[in-house]
Amino acid sequence: MSDSKKRLIVVGDRVLIQPEEGEDRTKVGLYLPRTAVDNQAVQGGTVVATGPGNAVSAPTELDDEPWKIGGTTGEPRYVPLQARLGDYAIFFRRAAVEITFEGEHYLVVPQAAILTLVREDEEPEDLGF
Repeated sequence: MSDSKKRLIVVGDRVLIQPEEGEDRTKVGLYLPRTAVDNQAVQGGTVVATGPGNAVSAPTELDDEPWKIGGTTGEPRYVPLQARLGDYAIFFRRAAVEITFEGEHYLVVPQAAILTLVREDEEPEDLGF
C-alpha cells in the first residue's frame, strides 16, 4: 500500500460545507446544552467543495437517460451549481448529512437546501435594488 493522501470527491448537486461552530455559550456566560444548539432550523458554514451539478443531455438528444454519455466529446454535461469554493452558505439543517473525513467534521448539503450564499465578488452584479 502506498501512503498517498485520500481525496473526498463530492458528486451530483451536493455541496461540502465546513460548519461554523454553534454558540455553546450565551452572551451572559451560560453554557447551553448541545441539544439546544442543534434545534435551530438553519445553519451556516463555508463551502469547501462542490459536485459537478445535475447531469443533462444535449438538446438534440431525445433520450430518456440524461446521465448517459453521448455526443462527439464523450463527456457528460452538467448544469453547474451556484455555490462556489469559499462562499458562506446558510442552509436548512435538516437536509444536511454529517460526515467525518480524516478527523475533520463536514456537512454534505444538496444545493436545493441552500437558502443564501455570501460571496465576495470582484465586480458586483447590478440587481436593480
